[in-house]
Amino acid sequence: MPGFNDRFLDLPQRPGKPRTEGLTHVIDKGMNLREIEGMFDVGGEFVDIVKFGWGTSYVTNNLEKKIALFRSFDTPVVCGGTLFEVVYVRGRMDEFKSWLTEHRFSHVEISDGTIDIPREQKLEYIADFARDFTVLSEVGSKDPDVVFPPYQWVEWIKEEKEAGAWKVITEAREGGTAGIFRKDGDMRTGLIDEIAHEIALSDLIFEAPTKSSQAWFIKHFGSNVNLGNIPPDEVIPLETLRLGLRGDTLKEVLRGDDVHAS
Repeated sequence: MPGFNDRFLDLPQRPGKPRTEGLTHVIDKGMNLREIEGMFDVGGEFVDIVKFGWGTSYVTNNLEKKIALFRSFDTPVVCGGTLFEVVYVRGRMDEFKSWLTEHRFSHVEISDGTIDIPREQKLEYIADFARDFTVLSEVGSKDPDVVFPPYQWVEWIKEEKEAGAWKVITEAREGGTAGIFRKDGDMRTGLIDEIAHEIALSDLIFEAPTKSSQAWFIKHFGSNVNLGNIPPDEVIPLETLRLGLRGDTLKEVLRGDDVHAS
């Protein structure tokens, strides 16, 4: 089933929902019900999963209504990994599981981007939660001054997949200033290439909150690369990048120009 109605341009094939690759992972920083309806009205077929950013789900008054609305659009929601880290710090893991079950979350994000969690313990949490939830784990620090070598990223990603993570997210923060990005916003392209050389692209979600980073990923890895932390108002623009309907990717996507040729 195609991801949209391609009438006459014969654009690259995009799988329809539910997808396992070519995912668009959207960040919700506090959308209201009307904004959610608007996003799905114009681009719902391109939204695969929505993350309630950091700890916003815990302070949202109409959380149950929001979750129900997303569910009506057959789109799973997940709490940001920072909430998991808060739960870890407060020692409320059992209560967190009960809260997730009460609100009928099917997905959970497990990260250690702010708090140092012993490696084996993080893997145990992934394995434990994977028994009842679909786990998205995240690798990379939110501190822009913390830089891990590529081999470490690769090792951690492999371990977390083996522990039970459905997808592993590469940290970039909301603004693209940490993790796979440098603090000045430049991408660590060498790191990304080394990760992609060792890990199947379908197992990864690259956080790409900026247009330039989205275009880079699509030009390098194709239209069906998984991208995360996409602002709601960037869902349609991102899909045009994926399909070559924007100048940033037209030549590479539709003509097959080699991005490395120059």
